[in-house]
Amino acid sequence: MPVPAPRQGETLAAGGAPAAPSPRSAAEFRAAVPVPAPPPAPGTAQAPPLTLLVIEDDPSVAFSVPDQLDTGGRRVRLRTARNLTEAERLLTDDVDCILLDLALDVRQAGEELDTLRQVLRLAPGHAVLVLTAEADAERGAEAVRVGAQDYLFRDELDGRALGRAIRYAVERKRADAAQRQLTESRLRGQENRRLERGLLPKPLLEGSDLRFAARYRPGRSRALLGGDFYDTVRTPDGTVHAMIGDVCGHGPDEAALGVLLRIAWRSLTLAGLCGDELLGTLQKVLENERPNDEIFATLCTLDIAPDGRRAGLCLAGHPAPMVAREGRRVKLLHYDDGGPALGVLPRARWPRRQVELGGTWSLVMYTDGLIEGRVGRGTQRLGQEGIVEVISGLRDRGLDGEELLDAAMAEVRELNGGELTDDVAVLLLDRDREHGRGRGGRDEGRARPGA
Repeated sequence: MPVPAPRQGETLAAGGAPAAPSPRSAAEFRAAVPVPAPPPAPGTAQAPPLTLLVIEDDPSVAFSVPDQLDTGGRRVRLRTARNLTEAERLLTDDVDCILLDLALDVRQAGEELDTLRQVLRLAPGHAVLVLTAEADAERGAEAVRVGAQDYLFRDELDGRALGRAIRYAVERKRADAAQRQLTESRLRGQENRRLERGLLPKPLLEGSDLRFAARYRPGRSRALLGGDFYDTVRTPDGTVHAMIGDVCGHGPDEAALGVLLRIAWRSLTLAGLCGDELLGTLQKVLENERPNDEIFATLCTLDIAPDGRRAGLCLAGHPAPMVAREGRRVKLLHYDDGGPALGVLPRARWPRRQVELGGTWSLVMYTDGLIEGRVGRGTQRLGQEGIVEVISGLRDRGLDGEELLDAAMAEVRELNGGELTDDVAVLLLDRDREHGRGRGGRDEGRARPGA
């Protein structure tokens, strides 16, 4: 019968049987071969370890954290910093929690909880625990009020309590961050609704036989609103003034600047300004209110005579509007000698061009987001000629008013293969010499964003 080989730490007794190990060999065996941690249950994944950054400048104080903690299956890796400079160097993305000894303020003669405030500024996205003496519980509670997730007593610290505290602090920090994001989202929604009311106002067309419709749709890369804006008002002499514009860039600052320009335009128009004088004043407003000199705005303005048969057109770096006259095809109101965008040249001029409209017509004003979409999968853009074809085809199908705008927006998106990348605003004014009032003319209310 073969003799079994001795296992590590064992010797063979006479006859081949393993001899009982001596006390010394058993001690050596335990020191050489640590007992392994129990394996995870079948079908479960080992939880990743937690990383704890300990900020403690005096290793001689009565505070120690076990080098390796096993709390509910999660191990804790320790990093130790003696001051905030070391803490900043060790504070990486994989740190789950920070443990700060509040005695640092006392030993460094700092102000009350000053070190904690510095840690919170240094690591605003990390969970923070503080360590204090049991007799100083009020200080720990004050630390929580300042911004820490929890406090622990130095004399009662052990691996299990620390592990639970770390997990609780991390989850509480995540919950606080989620609540803060929800609150910020609600505030952004409220601000966007205020900006919407400013960018997309209800037209002032009381007494006019013109019909008004408008649409606005933000680009797919933005949440709610961009820098596109428009407005329409009727002055006491019966003239109808319409405007559409676009502030370069995207975001709340650009939207707020668009609101400001629209309100300024309405105020100046009601005060009697028109054409070059109006645009020159708007440029001064833009120059004083924009956050930097790179911001500019394009603008298209129309002032339609009281009889509705002619209008004055000014372009400031903006696409020309489209017009469909009675018995004619849709065409662009070409304007070769328009002025530059507002905010580009300090002493620019914007000539006003007189255009004949006739008795029955439709005018479509739009921002460049409508014509910058692609046609198919290539790089070809829709362009102004392309949108003229789209509007012409829809009118041939008998569409007008809001139905025309909805169908145009849908077709442009379809040609682009999805949502447009830029914001789009479209404004429609039309006049039927015989049936303008009977068709529910005047204004049809504010545009429906994203309709």
